[in-house]
Amino acid sequence: MVKVKVMRPSVRPSPRPARVRSALAAAVLVLAGAAGALSGPAAVAAPAAPAAPAAPAADPDRSFRITDPRITESSGLAASRAHPGVYWTHNDQDKPLIYGIDSRTGETVATITMRGVGEPRDMEAISVGADGDIYVGDIGDNLNGSWDHVWIYRFPEPKTLADAAVDATQYTVKYADGARDAEALMVHPTTGRVYIASKNENGGGLYEGPAKLTADGTNTFTRVDEVPWVTDGAFSPDGKELLLRSYFSARAYVWKNGRLGADHRVRAPIQGQAESVTYTLDGSALMFGTEGTRSQVERVDIDKDGGSSGGAGSAGDGAAGDGAGGESGNITIGAVVLVGAAVLFFGFKRRKRSG
Repeated sequence: MVKVKVMRPSVRPSPRPARVRSALAAAVLVLAGAAGALSGPAAVAAPAAPAAPAAPAADPDRSFRITDPRITESSGLAASRAHPGVYWTHNDQDKPLIYGIDSRTGETVATITMRGVGEPRDMEAISVGADGDIYVGDIGDNLNGSWDHVWIYRFPEPKTLADAAVDATQYTVKYADGARDAEALMVHPTTGRVYIASKNENGGGLYEGPAKLTADGTNTFTRVDEVPWVTDGAFSPDGKELLLRSYFSARAYVWKNGRLGADHRVRAPIQGQAESVTYTLDGSALMFGTEGTRSQVERVDIDKDGGSSGGAGSAGDGAAGDGAGGESGNITIGAVVLVGAAVLFFGFKRRKRSG
């Protein structure tokens, strides 16, 4: 039975879009800690040991694990401008909730409920604009063009980290060349213009929004360039580069006069459901996120020449940096995994279409 849900008067009832997931296997090595033993007669009380000093807080912007059990499908990631070390994320199909995660601990420090936007359909991306506002892209459409319009939500980034309800502005969005699936929304850090990258196995498009969004009518996004398969993207803090990631790779493009320039490959971690990416607030590294319960966010440092290097230390369990000695082996194994996953993934999609 198909479940039909009426979203709003302006929305056609439609079945909830199905998720197509990549199946990537990863091995995790767990080290067990040693336990100490106490000795001495039980009747003799041992001297009280001095209290251990509190462990120092981990540095911010390191690899971390999201601990909030409510966050099972982290589909977007954005570095806070107002609170260094905090990252905003959300589930992809959920209530209108945005979570602020402290990268020092992986714990949720703020849960923001958006008012005035109804029930989101398929939230896929989040970005913090030059004006300090948070933009959320309810732009997913896994049925390849079943929605005649999508939405962008916008609200000021909270000055205080606490649970709160905020009034959000809702913008209706259409594409000049017809409906399509998309998972990447990027707000330029200096011009404030909004861009969307569509997602398609044969390549997508980069769409430019109007100079200023309007809540009173439809905002038409126009295709300005071609891009590969994209699951998320982010502008560098200085606005000179646009990073686009997919399930299997990431590329950075020079950004000049509102258009894509020369590009280069950026090494991204192998993740089971590679869904999100953002720059750190200082632009020194990229943070790559994935879906799943207790999902990991991996830091990849950016070299001075614009490339990327191994991940930094972890503030949570399960994070891994890339050691120089094992990198070639990891790349070889990773390539085999990715090729196999790609064959299964696209084979499944073709079989699904033919069926």
